[in-house]
Amino acid sequence: MELTDGVVRLRPLRRRDAAAWERLRRENHHWLSRWEATAPSLEGRRPTFAQYVRDQARAARRGTGYSFGVEVDGELVGHVTVSSVTLGSLRGCAIGYWIGERWAGRGYIPRAVALVTDFCFFELGLHRVEINIRPENAASLRVVEKLGFRDEGLRERYLHIDGAWCDHRTFALTSEEVGDGLVAALARSLERG
Repeated sequence: MELTDGVVRLRPLRRRDAAAWERLRRENHHWLSRWEATAPSLEGRRPTFAQYVRDQARAARRGTGYSFGVEVDGELVGHVTVSSVTLGSLRGCAIGYWIGERWAGRGYIPRAVALVTDFCFFELGLHRVEINIRPENAASLRVVEKLGFRDEGLRERYLHIDGAWCDHRTFALTSEEVGDGLVAALARSLERG
């Protein structure tokens, strides 16, 4: 499964992405570590890249989560995930994302998040998408603002980040709020300048 908009291409990660992934993560460790969720029970132990790819592929087959490498002009520059997919009366999920510092601020992640949000609403038939962001993460806050996500308030000590339980702001959209989709809305916004 691939999603594209302009130069941004989203696709599942593959084992052969290991070298590019590890280089990107290594080069951006300080840029990313203060924002990324950690598992307190696994501190210091992360799954191998191959294990991560297998786990993400299994989640996609089950319909519980989706993981996309973000490519720009064929180069891996970031990652977007759809997690906690819940059907039944909620029909919702959470989206997470990151991008290498060198590509930040160029509009790639808003496009990627718009693509994934449209995928959640129009392909998966979900009703609610949420994004949780640390209050001090100004770059990420600009992404949800640009895409029109509604601020639903503060969740205290919501996620474990870099060794501590950290507050997050929750932003959400429901299917009734997106009209013909975020990709189309973003394109119109860019045309207006």
